[in-house]
Parts: sequence; C-alpha cells; structure tokens
Amino acid sequence: MDLKIQYNCNNINWDLVSEILKKGEMAYFSGEVHKKAFENSHTVVFVFHEDKLIGFGRAISDGVYQAVIYDVAVLPEYHGKGIGKEIVNNIIKCIPTCNFILYASPGKEAFYEKLNFKKMKTAMGLFINAEKVRDKGITE
Repeated sequence: MDLKIQYNCNNINWDLVSEILKKGEMAYFSGEVHKKAFENSHTVVFVFHEDKLIGFGRAISDGVYQAVIYDVAVLPEYHGKGIGKEIVNNIIKCIPTCNFILYASPGKEAFYEKLNFKKMKTAMGLFINAEKVRDKGITE
C-alpha cells in the first residue's frame, strides 16, 4: 500500500479529523478544536493513502524526556493493515529520548501492548466530565 506520511498540519481537513475520531468511537470535537489541539502539539503524524487522510496521531511533549500520545485513529476500513502501528512508531521516532504515556480507548489496550506499552499501576486522571469518563470504563 502506497502511504504518504506528513509531519505538519498543512492542508488538513479538520472536519475529516473529527469524522475519523467519531467513526473510531473516540472523543471528538469540532474541526476547529482539533486544529488547535494538533497545532499546539509537539509532534503530529498524518497518514494518507492516495491523497485521502486515513489516520493520524499526535504527542504533547517537552521534547526531552516526557511525552503523552493522543488521538491515534485510523479509518475503520484501514484497520489491521499496520497503519496505527506506523503512526505510533513515527511519533516515537520523532522524540526518541522520551518516556511515553497514553490512555487507550476501552478495548484497544491489546493494540498498545503489542507495541510494548505496559499498563500503569499508579496513573491518575482528573477529568472535566468525570462521570462520563467513568461510564466509558476509563476510570474506576
């Protein structure tokens, strides 16, 4: 499969970013909100197949030793083709001296375990909508 990887936010259809997150049953906002989030991130990775945006991810980082990965999503019809793995690996390659944390959507933990991520015993979260996050199975 001929894929193009882009490491900047140029010429991205932000409404499509929202749609891909929604299709993946992930948190999504308006295109304008995602535009701001990605532009304020340390590292961004967008994947295109024949000029069609099919996946993306981003990291917030100090660029030295800590990073958090967010919004790794791939269009459902492209699942199982290694694209999510490619996105995560490219994020890691961009900031290789960092430790990485993330929280996976419920049911997606095995994907990250295959990439050598480990469940954390002491991770904590403070969420704006704590009840909704608990109902989705993210917190206790």
